[in-house]
Amino acid sequence: MSAGPRGRDAPLLAWFAARGWKPAAFQRETWRRYLAGESGLLHTPTGSGKTLAAFGGPLLEALQQPLADQGDARPAAGSGPQVLWITPLRALATDTTRALAQTSAELGLDWTVAMRTGDASARDKRLARQGKAQVLVITPESLALLLSYADASSRFRALRCIVVDEWHELLGNKRGVLLQLCLARLARLSPAARTWGLSATLGNLEEARAVLLPRAPDSPLVAGARPRKMSVTTLLPERNARLPWAGHLGLSQLPRVFKRLFDVRASLLFTNTRAQAELWHRALESIWPEDLSTLALHHGSLDPRLRAAAEQGLRDGAIRCVVATSSLDLGVDFPAVDQVLQIGSPKGVARLLQRAGRAKHRPGESGHVICVPAQALELIEYAAARQAIARGEIESRTPPRGSLDVLAQHAVTLALGGGFDRDELYQEVRGTHAYAGLDAATWQAVLDFIVQGGRALAKYPDFHRVVRDDDGCYRVHDRRIALRHRLSIGTITADGAVSVKYLRGGGLGSVEEGFLARLRPGDRFQFAGRTLELVRLEGMTAYVRRAKGGDGPVATWQGGRMPLSTQLAREVQSLYAEPGTHPEMRAVEPLLRIQEQASALPQPGRLVAERIGTRRGMHLFLFPFAGRAVHEGMAAMMALRWGRQQANTFSYTVNDYGLMLTLAEPAALDDALLRQLLSPDGMADDLRDGVNLGELARRQFREIARVAGLLTPSLPGRAARSLRQVQASSGLLYDVLRRYDPDHLLLAQAEREVFELQLEAPRLMAALRDCQTRTLALTEPRALTPLSFPLWTESLRGQLSTETWQARVRRAAEQLEKRYARLA
Repeated sequence: MSAGPRGRDAPLLAWFAARGWKPAAFQRETWRRYLAGESGLLHTPTGSGKTLAAFGGPLLEALQQPLADQGDARPAAGSGPQVLWITPLRALATDTTRALAQTSAELGLDWTVAMRTGDASARDKRLARQGKAQVLVITPESLALLLSYADASSRFRALRCIVVDEWHELLGNKRGVLLQLCLARLARLSPAARTWGLSATLGNLEEARAVLLPRAPDSPLVAGARPRKMSVTTLLPERNARLPWAGHLGLSQLPRVFKRLFDVRASLLFTNTRAQAELWHRALESIWPEDLSTLALHHGSLDPRLRAAAEQGLRDGAIRCVVATSSLDLGVDFPAVDQVLQIGSPKGVARLLQRAGRAKHRPGESGHVICVPAQALELIEYAAARQAIARGEIESRTPPRGSLDVLAQHAVTLALGGGFDRDELYQEVRGTHAYAGLDAATWQAVLDFIVQGGRALAKYPDFHRVVRDDDGCYRVHDRRIALRHRLSIGTITADGAVSVKYLRGGGLGSVEEGFLARLRPGDRFQFAGRTLELVRLEGMTAYVRRAKGGDGPVATWQGGRMPLSTQLAREVQSLYAEPGTHPEMRAVEPLLRIQEQASALPQPGRLVAERIGTRRGMHLFLFPFAGRAVHEGMAAMMALRWGRQQANTFSYTVNDYGLMLTLAEPAALDDALLRQLLSPDGMADDLRDGVNLGELARRQFREIARVAGLLTPSLPGRAARSLRQVQASSGLLYDVLRRYDPDHLLLAQAEREVFELQLEAPRLMAALRDCQTRTLALTEPRALTPLSFPLWTESLRGQLSTETWQARVRRAAEQLEKRYARLA
């Protein structure tokens, strides 16, 4: 492809040739479009050269400046960055900074490349603050922080290019909303700057482009390299061996995983939760034949120093295996990694693709992932993921709209950064995708909130953060408020995180306050791949020492479960109907035969329901395959409706495949009643009555209040606030507003987010409508089935027993397997 007159990409072509490389067509197209003044979205697989595609244009522009008599390629010191590289992950920022600095230097550009993230060095933070870096690698939160200073307009006057890396990771959350607002401000400060997004493949690429570039909806979508060949294989059960029906973390596969790890030089072993990563690391450590420095752990609650050491070990080839969570999902380059293993179901097609792409992260190499099932039904999810990948079916990510807490935070940021005019900012904000529908009345409510906190809080000076001056400009004058706001910038909430430190210094990371509250000094626990002894708990810091041997509970975190994606759930259902030739489906065939003969197999167009009696009461199992959150709302709504018809005591349990309603007293059930319980009519009101909406909204309000600036952050040098203190503060505010200002904008947002995000009301409505169109298969098995057993085991978790939960599940599974032996 031509790069325009006079071969404008000649310097980069020569640089590529000197290394024996040849630029890809999509790289040259991106350079050409950038030099032509265009913005756009590049979607390409990880490891295909997207960094050079996005950075090449600014490099060529700078190299050609002297030739066009445009002055030195290096602006005067302090004039601010020419290239702003926005990344969602601090670990990614380190790699990117290194790569950009190396390329700039090798092309002869005297550019300073600095990093501005929470992990940045004091030097880099100083360079960023003083505007002395020509290329600045930054997170959305740190960008918002820079905009809070009055010199923001002069700092970004030299800006020519904005690159948003891993845009797909920001698209569907409030961090992406905050970034949309920051980009709108940058467009005002530097209208000539071009913006390029870099994204993995999404199911909604055109929408992703529209969200990133709302002022240029017809900007190019540049397709990168063809997707890498991707193979998915499964560690199938050995002959005469069976996988458990439910309730396991995959550790029964430890010997086989261990063998695979030593078949190659370096591996990444992914789990879905931090606790599972800790358990697998501990299990591998107990049988590890090499120096333990060749085995590492990586998850989001570990100290950055420990995470960085694991990453560097992979680059250097010093580490054989890293046990990781989603903290290593994103595009950090590890060319030395030979294989990826996934423990348990990936729960989503895009996630499995992302993780598989970490192996052989080299252009031209195919991706591969070995899936390790923890329980039998996960075999079907692996086959479903392979099938979806073959068809190119990838999940979409829905961008949030109307997050008023983020808008309020941004407004205070700009009031602090020199002030704003209400009408000008209103038009600027409405230019974003997230606030395109913002009406004047709601905007006025946001302004009232940042000026006085709202009607009920108007008498309290702490909530008077912004002042409207005589010239009509909104500004922050109080230095104390300025400090608090800058400490609160961002949308990532981490209430109740307790720092874990050695007595003699050195941090290990953080665990949740609720976990440590159950321990006493002298108790041991497992964290950061170590057995630790709690010495004392001071405020929000736990001081520990390394324990010599012994045992103890593994640190746990709330909210760690990943939901099954809608896309993968559809593929799973289709495989029940048409198993195809997948080896996983052959392996699970005996289990499916049991399910079919004892009850019925789910499939598109058929809704399976099972009525089973046990010593605990009558159980109704239902399998819509709509995901855990949808099933939770569905179960609560069904219990409410059934209770209206016949007084009873109900409890429920849910998983990704379905739900279990337990009735204390048996009740009649037929197709007609079940259809009534699943009717979409009156869903919103019944959902509101069926769940404890007040408590859910109270919890959601805590996060919203922190983002909006209602909760005072912990100040430097002072003790961090405990989760109990944060709950008390937010709970008091919630009660005050409910009583004296029930129409407060943040209360309405809390309820809306509960419906849309926690209970997923739109998906629930779609699921109810789908249930109405299906044929109903209401069966009465004589015992728990392969589909109902996992739900039943979940319900045992909270019961008191002298047996462990795992032992009870194992014993129940063995009894069922004996019962169904003749069918299998």
